[in-house]
Amino acid sequence: MLEIIRLSKVYPTGTVALQDVSFTVDTPQVVTIIGPSGAGKSTLIRCINRLVEPTSGKVMLDDIDVRSLNRRELCKVRRRMGMIFQEYNLVERLTVMENLLSGRLGYVGFWKTYRRKFPPADVVAAFKLLDRVGLSGYQDTRADALSGGERQRVGISRALMQQPDLLLVDEPTASLDPKTSRQIMRLLVELAHEHGTPALVNIHDVGLAQSFADRIIGLSEGRIVFDGTSQQVTAEVLTEIYGEEDWSTTIRKIEEDNDQDTQKGASKHKDRMTRETAA
Repeated sequence: MLEIIRLSKVYPTGTVALQDVSFTVDTPQVVTIIGPSGAGKSTLIRCINRLVEPTSGKVMLDDIDVRSLNRRELCKVRRRMGMIFQEYNLVERLTVMENLLSGRLGYVGFWKTYRRKFPPADVVAAFKLLDRVGLSGYQDTRADALSGGERQRVGISRALMQQPDLLLVDEPTASLDPKTSRQIMRLLVELAHEHGTPALVNIHDVGLAQSFADRIIGLSEGRIVFDGTSQQVTAEVLTEIYGEEDWSTTIRKIEEDNDQDTQKGASKHKDRMTRETAA
């Protein structure tokens, strides 16, 4: 369980990024964080694993107060929090497989990792993940030869190689085209549910958030102004989060996209059932 208690962050410049933010994630759900630029979305994600040091408040992962940990203890707890970055954060000169297996660094140890001495079970798990994310056969491809969508799939797989208790995802679709963005979000949600791993996803695209999230948290000026389901996000809610605007087109577009996703999902389910029956 993740519990955020009155979390605040004030930068040395005096900029207030977060103000008394509190919420709990106690089920394997996908929670998207939306809000305008500067609302504190990335700061919140990075305060949870202390890539950014909070000014006050608590971050509780089960019964552990993450803010109270020393450096060595923090390294151990970070194993339990898989981080997926907007910039992918891959080692460009390494292969896809080497990048995936780096997700086991906290468990295998530096020297074994340096000598590429990974347990066979980890290698098998990596191959299974590559197949699951649609990158079967890419294991020996260098990261710098991949497209943006392929890099993000590697980033997701690397995070899952940690076998984390929590996924922290910072703008996973910011550099991707609309089609690839939807594919990445769909994959991320499917994998989070399959692995039973709660995911906290910072995202700009309201449509993607509503289409794929189990729960949405809206931030404005560092404060939570909305916490509810996708169905509860109305034009009035968007105005509270982002400010005055005509949101009718946005809401209608989201509803149309959701209808299309439902139809595609039903079609895929029907095709799978047909193949299984034939088999």
